[in-house]
Amino acid sequence: MGKKIVVLVIGITIFIGILYLTFGSRVNGFVTISDYEGNMKIYKSGNCGCCSVYSNYFRGKGNSDVEIINLENLNSVKEQYEIPSSLESCHTTVIGNYFVEGHVPLEAVEKLMKEKPDIKGIAMPGMPSGSPGMTGAKKGDFVIYAVNNDGSYGEWMRI
Repeated sequence: MGKKIVVLVIGITIFIGILYLTFGSRVNGFVTISDYEGNMKIYKSGNCGCCSVYSNYFRGKGNSDVEIINLENLNSVKEQYEIPSSLESCHTTVIGNYFVEGHVPLEAVEKLMKEKPDIKGIAMPGMPSGSPGMTGAKKGDFVIYAVNNDGSYGEWMRI
């Protein structure tokens, strides 16, 4: 009888492990960008090639449900989300209540969605070579900044 209990406990443990690996992210409240069901928009210039490449990257590797909005001028979007001018880039992605400014790799977006920090958003200023949507080789770390609710910002992560 003791062997049967040990086998049963091992079986249950394996079953729970498989469930966790399969559905664990949802159980933990971890939402990946691919299964996010809220509002997602990328505001970009209609004639910007790198913004289109980033949008395709986001749709292909992130979430195909993202809405692409072409604007002649993105200043009103950057003002609405209070993105510091020193962190601006050529396009702005909005996911729920967060903004993602610039050519931010999806690894950083996934971290944002997983951790759900109490911030306005994240930004990678400029148009770094080798970043998603940009041509050329990567030169050094991609530095992503977190913008706090009071408008201050600091380094959040490096990729």
